Amino acid sequence: MKKIYSEFVLGDMRACYVQDEETGSMELVLLPADMAYQVAYREKPYPDSLVQVKLVGDTYAGGYAGGRTMRQSASVAALAFAGQEKKQEDQETVICTSLSDERGYCYRHYLCWKEGKKSLLSYTEFENASKEKVGLELLSSFSLGGISPFVGADESGKLKLHRIRSVWSMEGRAESQLLEDLQLEPSWGGHAVRCERFGQVGSMPVNGYFPYAVVEDTKSDLFWGAMICHNASWQMEVYRRGDDVNLSGGLADYDFGHWMKEAAPGEKFVTPAAILSVCRGGGIDCISQRMTMALNETLDGGPEPEQALPIVFNEYCTTWGEPSHENICGILDAIKDKGFSYFVIDCGWYRQQGIPWDVAMGDYVVSKELFPEGLDKTVDAIKSHGMKAGIWFEIDNVGERAKSYQRTEHLLTRNGAPLTTSMRRFWDMRQEWVQKYLEERVIGTLKKYGFSYMKMDYNDTIGTGCDGAESLGEGLRQNMEASLVFIRKVKEQIPGIILENCSSGGHKLEPLMMSECSMASFSDAHECEEIPIIAASLHRVILPRQSQIWAVIREDDSLKRIAYSIAATFLGRMCLSGDVTKLTDDQWDVIDRGIAFYKKAAPIIKEGYSRLYGPKVLNYRHPTGWQCLVRTEGSVEQEKRGGLLAVFHSFNGEHEGALEVLLPADGEYRIETVYSDAEADICIIGGKLVCRIPEDMRAVAVLARRV
Repeated sequence: MKKIYSEFVLGDMRACYVQDEETGSMELVLLPADMAYQVAYREKPYPDSLVQVKLVGDTYAGGYAGGRTMRQSASVAALAFAGQEKKQEDQETVICTSLSDERGYCYRHYLCWKEGKKSLLSYTEFENASKEKVGLELLSSFSLGGISPFVGADESGKLKLHRIRSVWSMEGRAESQLLEDLQLEPSWGGHAVRCERFGQVGSMPVNGYFPYAVVEDTKSDLFWGAMICHNASWQMEVYRRGDDVNLSGGLADYDFGHWMKEAAPGEKFVTPAAILSVCRGGGIDCISQRMTMALNETLDGGPEPEQALPIVFNEYCTTWGEPSHENICGILDAIKDKGFSYFVIDCGWYRQQGIPWDVAMGDYVVSKELFPEGLDKTVDAIKSHGMKAGIWFEIDNVGERAKSYQRTEHLLTRNGAPLTTSMRRFWDMRQEWVQKYLEERVIGTLKKYGFSYMKMDYNDTIGTGCDGAESLGEGLRQNMEASLVFIRKVKEQIPGIILENCSSGGHKLEPLMMSECSMASFSDAHECEEIPIIAASLHRVILPRQSQIWAVIREDDSLKRIAYSIAATFLGRMCLSGDVTKLTDDQWDVIDRGIAFYKKAAPIIKEGYSRLYGPKVLNYRHPTGWQCLVRTEGSVEQEKRGGLLAVFHSFNGEHEGALEVLLPADGEYRIETVYSDAEADICIIGGKLVCRIPEDMRAVAVLARRV
């Protein structure tokens, strides 16, 4: 039988620590604050633990768990509750729950909440207080129990798992599945384990899935959400042995990510943090944004120029890796006084004669061919046009034609051989030599030329891991931790620098990297029809104020196509590129009106709540139907200032003649500004926002304000 040991109200959430009277195990249950935990009768009430751990040598879990999950092993069964402490510092509440076993292994689970936040942070600290070295094969950042308190044991079709998939140039595809479809319904005897373990292995943390999961109880309209803050291999697990459902996650374990960490006597190890939240109502959009808004406080304290969400020009889709002083000056003349704040020199500035730019990264010597009078003259030209200068680096990786490629003593290895992928090797970021080399070549370049913006790209993955630690996975974790050390060194040595997080577009869009950077490249879908689909989907996993969205304008683009591209940038941060030196006055008029619209919309993009409407888009490459993202100003629960941004995109087919989109406008609004390539048919009727789009592949955006 379970009983409540303690509970804490943390804003609009309730943390219940539930103890099993027979085993003594401690379980963490999250509920909305206005809901009370009720000990429900369960035919198969298997106890769970708020810390999941597997130690080398301990017995693995039974129930056919081997290879599927390392949860609930003998290491967990050995845990005994050792105490709980609540600390209050300023506006932060920290609940520390201690567990231990008879061998001298201590575990401290931390649950942290800051006043005003709609989410919690969870992490676990392990301490080896024994006299012998021990190996960790699993240690969770979080484990939530009781995810089914209001669903009866025999009820079906009430619990869903929501995940967000990611592949190159099609990031952010949401999927929702009933637990029954995942075979996560309990067996007749409660014997065999049911587990859906998923995640990502390698140094691109959003390569396959985002580190995100939501479990929904459709019967009670409850949502539990989790996001893992980690820049390498991670996993999440939906676990069920009896009637109860559990959700846990953290570092990828030994089975999934070849991670094993040895702890010497007296040594401590702390897991990555996880963002957790729970709410009733509001759907996936609400629970998702409760978690993403955890980063707002950090961003509010970031570089001052970023607070207005200024516009970026990146020359990559203009020069395609061939930036030079001459072509950059031509671009600057074309975009002067257009409202751009940052000008980014992308890849290729280091290209040496006869060597393609995409295999030359790593040495980072300014190209004399492209910049014959030096890069300082080009940076001065950017600044003279009133813009901050930015530059591209691929910090961690080395191209096969770079001299650095042969410095194998400073590169990662696996099984004794240089870890090599197509065209690339990887610096061993743990080495002091590598850190000093990058200080000279990266930080030295930033300082020498006065760059105030750096785009950090990363275009392949280490995979399972590397040599130099107890396991390949631990080698990977250490290397990516050292990569973060370097990023923080950049920020320390160049205060106020704007950092852009890029990894083949969107492969590093996880909370830890996002907390270190001002913004991120949303995708490599530079000039594709699917841009607005990806950009809107990403509202569930990153803040739009950080989502840098490309609008690549071509000289043969119609005015309709230009407005389609520009309107997509209203779903995040505006970044322009393309044939800007060849555009007509009419084409520039559509762009100029879009820039003016974006600047008016920026406060809503920065602080707002998004709802995505429209039929599911099956094929991103050949989209049909339509979508509309409505963003209301203010927080999730209190859209206080009354601004509303609605961005409509029609795609191909599935609408005959005029497309009429009816959306709830949450009160009385008046339309202030409309953006499209031509006059748009949009109005507010009876509290509904109505837009008729008679053409395929057209965009209409509207700014309205509560009356």
